[in-house]
Amino acid sequence: MARYRGPVEKIERRLGVSLNLKGERRLAGKSAIDKRPYAPGQHGQRRSKISEYGLQLREKQKARHMYGVSEKQCVRAYKEASRRMGNTGENFIKLLESRLDNVVYRMGFATTRRFARQIVGHGHVLVNGERVDVPSMLVKVGAKVAIKEKMKSNPQIQRALELTNQTGLSPWVDVDREKFEGIFTRVPDRAELNLPIEERLIIELYSK
Repeated sequence: MARYRGPVEKIERRLGVSLNLKGERRLAGKSAIDKRPYAPGQHGQRRSKISEYGLQLREKQKARHMYGVSEKQCVRAYKEASRRMGNTGENFIKLLESRLDNVVYRMGFATTRRFARQIVGHGHVLVNGERVDVPSMLVKVGAKVAIKEKMKSNPQIQRALELTNQTGLSPWVDVDREKFEGIFTRVPDRAELNLPIEERLIIELYSK
């Protein structure tokens, strides 16, 4: 299954939860799901019973769309999570949180993970001084992530820093806004992440 590139707010309405797919609109309380909290389409307001498989599939879709990962990347994260010590579901989320595009988003250089993935893919991000253009790269604890000099004047990045300065940053990143750089100080605990995802159901789906 390829990465979804259509209207993202339809995805949130279909899944019935905000996935932070829209930046300023979400922060301003103007996202579509706030105005129309039901599924899109003619029969969007009908209630239907969801099977166990349907619940598992919905949680996987939430994770895929929230973090912007393909099905192949999602499966790869599950396999790696199952190999690691500890709870597989928590490991799965921690791997997604350690992706470079997500770290750029958490540092406040982008209002959405989609834009963070774009600036990484275009080679505008440095990791420990080296140019990296792979959004899925796992960032190691202690790594320094910085925006390239020529992109520091980008209005979208500046606006993102302005907005995140108002809402606050994640406690597992240490950001110097003046220098447009930050340190990934640690991998967050699951309890710190306010995510509308039940990763247990995703693990059950993949472990069949």
